[in-house]
Amino acid sequence: MDKAEAHRTVASTLLADTDAENLVWSLDMPISHAVWTVGHDPREVPQGLLPSEQLLEAMIVSQPRILSSEWMLIGRQVDTGYGGRLDLLAIAPDGSLILVELKRDRTPREVVAQALDYASWVEKQDANDIAAIYGRFRPGHNLSADFRERFGQPLDEETLNDSHQIVIVAATLDASSERIVNYLNDRGLAINVLFFQVFNHGDQQLLSRAWLIDPGEVQVHVANSGIRGEKEPWNGEYYVSFGESQSRLWEEATRFGFVSGGGGSWYSNSLRMLSPGDRIWVKIPGEGFVGVGSVTGARIAAREFTIGERPALETLKGDYHRALIDDPEKAEYFVPVEWDITVPREKAVQEVGMFGNQNTVCKPVTPKWRTTVERLKEVFGVR
Repeated sequence: MDKAEAHRTVASTLLADTDAENLVWSLDMPISHAVWTVGHDPREVPQGLLPSEQLLEAMIVSQPRILSSEWMLIGRQVDTGYGGRLDLLAIAPDGSLILVELKRDRTPREVVAQALDYASWVEKQDANDIAAIYGRFRPGHNLSADFRERFGQPLDEETLNDSHQIVIVAATLDASSERIVNYLNDRGLAINVLFFQVFNHGDQQLLSRAWLIDPGEVQVHVANSGIRGEKEPWNGEYYVSFGESQSRLWEEATRFGFVSGGGGSWYSNSLRMLSPGDRIWVKIPGEGFVGVGSVTGARIAAREFTIGERPALETLKGDYHRALIDDPEKAEYFVPVEWDITVPREKAVQEVGMFGNQNTVCKPVTPKWRTTVERLKEVFGVR
């Protein structure tokens, strides 16, 4: 059985199991919320109906932030060769793909099964295939060039599509959808639901959204369990990508003891994975590994992070997204670290075959990570 067939078999098995006794305990109700006007006489805004989910798809293409401010759309109505078309395809800053499927009045079982079937197709697409998909979506544009412009970093074709996640976009959501998605996530399949509700306000319709599962949790899951290549048990060592630039200075990170990420929740969410005592190996993208140390505290927002008794941003010369300090999604977040050894950027360690990833933090389960850590222990002289 090849991987695609295995993927489809998993889909049908897990969907069949959603009627099993091990799901009877789930009493979750469908996600729903109300909107009220603000004032001394608050009034509830009545719910409305979206004319069609085709309109919702068109709205997302016109304004991708409706879906997520962290992703870049690269395909629409993508022919999978499996007798169907994937509604939307997006890419994350680490090169992982996001399959977006609209519910379109199908039952939860139908839409989830269809999305999983498409995922088994996406898994087989290489860098050239994905570039061709983007070329059809935006004729005359180049995926690598537009990726760099959008995310400020080069597209690594070697790790492109190493992992992916599924997002079901639903104008309505029922308890069955919630049970199925949670069940699949618990069994290692990265899937989420983006739930939209429409409200009528005068002669306008307002669109609200809510995620079934914190997208940061799904992102971490995707980063730690890529679907491609050989896997082995995690070796207990964390990988950290430190995006050194004018916004974030490695010299300050070594001097004052921290790693950080910000500018969007995608870059700061994974810092939550780190706990006191965790050992991290830090790499500057495009340069190499520059340090190893132990975490001494949990993730802290820039506004609350201190160096000595002073607010950190009064001491640090780097920008660290100061202008976004009041935005909890885009602000910089810090994790305090006690360094075992660090080297300056110009002496970064990078050898052929060493592990790399654009996620700020991850727990790699590829043999390449184990061999990378073993080599770094030799180079840095740590145990």
